[in-house]
Amino acid sequence: MKNVKKVVALAITSLMLVSSLGLAGCSSKSESASAGKDAVTLNIFQFKVEMAKELEEAAKAYSADHPNVKINIETVGGGADYGAALRAKIQSGKEPDIFNIGGPQDVKDWQSRLVDLSGEPWVKQAVDGVLPGVTVDNKVYGMPFAVEGYGFVYNKGIFEAAGIDAKNIKDYASLETAVKTLDAKIKSGELKSKYPKLEAVFELPAKEDWVTGLHASNAALGQEFKSGLEAFNAKKVDFKYGDGLKALIDLQANYSPSKDSKGKLNAVDYATQVGQGIAIERVAIIQQGNWIFNDVKKTDEKVANNLDILPMPIKGGKEDTIPVGVPMYWAVNNKGSESQQKAAKDFLNWLYTSDKGKDFVVNKFFFIPALKGYEKLQPKDALGAAVNRYVQAGKTSPWVFMGYPTGWGQKVLGLEIQKYLSGEEKWEDLVKNSQAKWAEMRK
Repeated sequence: MKNVKKVVALAITSLMLVSSLGLAGCSSKSESASAGKDAVTLNIFQFKVEMAKELEEAAKAYSADHPNVKINIETVGGGADYGAALRAKIQSGKEPDIFNIGGPQDVKDWQSRLVDLSGEPWVKQAVDGVLPGVTVDNKVYGMPFAVEGYGFVYNKGIFEAAGIDAKNIKDYASLETAVKTLDAKIKSGELKSKYPKLEAVFELPAKEDWVTGLHASNAALGQEFKSGLEAFNAKKVDFKYGDGLKALIDLQANYSPSKDSKGKLNAVDYATQVGQGIAIERVAIIQQGNWIFNDVKKTDEKVANNLDILPMPIKGGKEDTIPVGVPMYWAVNNKGSESQQKAAKDFLNWLYTSDKGKDFVVNKFFFIPALKGYEKLQPKDALGAAVNRYVQAGKTSPWVFMGYPTGWGQKVLGLEIQKYLSGEEKWEDLVKNSQAKWAEMRK
């Protein structure tokens, strides 16, 4: 997979440059005839809770233009294990027509059900580097959701009130200094009048094993592996930057409301961290990405507009950086009827290449598109702008967790981190156990 900086720079640049590939000609209307004239029902099983309502609105807009197509959407995510839920869904015999895959490991796991999308119009509009992870033998099996970035999302107002200049936070040492300064001012009551609910610097949702086992670990493993494909082909994991990962986990735990009883962090979920955490200014920093903007906006638009992203610095590695990549891909199930497959492909084409669909993607989903042709639609949200800033500065690292062995990130490393936080095992045991399980799962 090509360098992430180039991948995402092209994605965001495409919002500003006029595409020379003729997308406007093919996106003015979707190929409604491809869905056929007979009534078709599409069942979509997807993971993005942050835009579930907006996706349903998009589906209604599509059906309004294609009255023969009815779309049902089921969303599982935000704390639930989407992969496990998808397996259960398919085993029940109620197979979705459109579902999500994460990358090379998922392509391997679901190969028998994936429709070849290589001939779809949007494929030629994909920015460089977003398709190799879902391409096998020159066949493309997934359509990229978007480009996303994550790091330490923080409240600029709280930092300003504490006299902390976020521009000076470029490595772990400066991050730690800022956290200690903020912690002292919270404890002293200095910020109480302006931020009465503020009780701690961080909130760490260790219950969400994807936050720790996938995203947090990627900050370290994204510097050990060059891409998701390299991670997918790796027979072992060295944890070269394991100490840096430990430092990031410890910093969040030690300056959280549960600092005196860290096992309680294993009960903290996404909603507590986001909607009941940073959105109400109960905490100042959380490890999350630009996808939370809509959730925070629904709680407090002023707070959402005052968010930004700090780097996720790994000591000994590239510190002034955030991980950037494609979160998931849309896949079409070949077990559906021919008319369902055609309608599924047409809906995805409409969603990402029609004027109506693009408006949903950028202005309602708050996505940074992974396709060209969005020159008139630039991201307007604060966190999308923050990701853009890191990309343009070349301060990114790749997403490699899509190449982890199936279940390893969440159900091995994520659970090991929970044991570490509760005091059940030492960090060195966490590393050894996770290394052994990776090697076992790669046999």
